[in-house]
Amino acid sequence: MSEIRRILDQMDRAFHGEAWHGPSLMSLLEGVSAEDASKHTIHGVHSIWELVNHIAAWHTVAQHRLAGETVDVPQERDWPHVWEVTETAWKRALDDLAESRARLRKAAEALRDSDLDQIPAGTSVSRYQLLHGVVQHDLYHAGQIAILKKALG
Repeated sequence: MSEIRRILDQMDRAFHGEAWHGPSLMSLLEGVSAEDASKHTIHGVHSIWELVNHIAAWHTVAQHRLAGETVDVPQERDWPHVWEVTETAWKRALDDLAESRARLRKAAEALRDSDLDQIPAGTSVSRYQLLHGVVQHDLYHAGQIAILKKALG
């Protein structure tokens, strides 16, 4: 199996597959309502919805960085606000997450193993580090979401 395939496998397991560590990101989000997703159950901690928006934003940033594009990440892009708490808006946020992840996966899938050691313009890390960073980022925030769900009761 190529290294790209191994990385894609880890990306898939962390996002929606059967991960060794426990529930994948998308499985943790199943059944979460818009109201619960928007709650700040722990003082000073982002809501589930804010985490979903943040993860989607970084999937898009990573996709562009893989392509060698310089991407600025101001606060409002890093942590997009939740403006409207409705089931429709929550579904849109989940769809945006899935779509940003699909675009990133497609960009990663187009790479060759020989591309992994290259440092794309606009970043200081290799494509290998960037893709593994995405997996780590997804899992880090999945853990936070698991704790927030428990705090919801």
